Amino acid sequence: MSSSAHDHPLPPPRVEEVSDGVYAYLQPDGSWWINNTGFLAGRRGVVVVDACSTERRTRAFRDAIGKVTDRPITTLVNTHHHGDHTFGNWLFPEATIVGHEGVREQIIADGVPAYRAAWSPGVEWGKMEPTPPFLTFTDRITVHSDELRCEVRHVGHAAHTTNDSYVWIPERRLLFSGDLVFNGGTPFVLMGSVAGALQAVEQLRGLGAETIVPGHGEVCGPEAYEPVEGYLRFVQETARRGREAGLTPLEAARETDLGEWAGLLDAERIVGNLHRAYAELDGHPLGAPIDLATAILDMITYNGGQPLSCLA
Repeated sequence: MSSSAHDHPLPPPRVEEVSDGVYAYLQPDGSWWINNTGFLAGRRGVVVVDACSTERRTRAFRDAIGKVTDRPITTLVNTHHHGDHTFGNWLFPEATIVGHEGVREQIIADGVPAYRAAWSPGVEWGKMEPTPPFLTFTDRITVHSDELRCEVRHVGHAAHTTNDSYVWIPERRLLFSGDLVFNGGTPFVLMGSVAGALQAVEQLRGLGAETIVPGHGEVCGPEAYEPVEGYLRFVQETARRGREAGLTPLEAARETDLGEWAGLLDAERIVGNLHRAYAELDGHPLGAPIDLATAILDMITYNGGQPLSCLA
């Protein structure tokens, strides 16, 4: 079993103007560690949404911004703590880095996380210098790009992680969802909550966004919510049946036909998601700590004992 289907070289990243002066930076194919970012090009400065996972990819992102505008980068918003969105923070020394207080706490706690070893050994991470947000919030904060209001809102509970926020631009009906939305990839909630992720999608739906820049995958609209919800409910049902049968999360995953979800990238995430779903069935609070090392090892086992695919 391969963790991602890569039958051709990945296309290069590209900039897509999703609204006047607002840009998505899309990195195909959106599999492990290959995320989307974005930026708002104002008259006086640039507001950036998320960094990238490697030094090379983050430098390329900065170069792409420079081809659109010569204004300085003033602000970098982190939607959550995962390294594909924050490892490149150190390459924005001129910017005020903004994030939920949980993002700061987790980046400091993780440092350079050892779990990177679970992925393909040839990844060129480049320099690693953990750099947490130094302007933090607990609920929400508003950033302005000239006159354009950008609301950075914490979800309020565990979802993809315990510290997810999204960037909502109400005047444009435009949403940067972070990893609350995967478009074409398998949603991943090992470090968050299955039930909480479902609640988060319902919260996003209530915004009435017309354009969504997902954390991974192509720009989309609200039609992307339904498959995310469908997959997460599939995880919950698989966990319920597995627990009733006395199976471990790995055993339950191996005995489960992914069906309509088999074509999503990084299918082995089913195992990590089941570890989280089992914890919730056992009554643990949403986002409570679980044994991440065992869950990751089980994903590798499900993947034929091979390191997880990473083309970042």
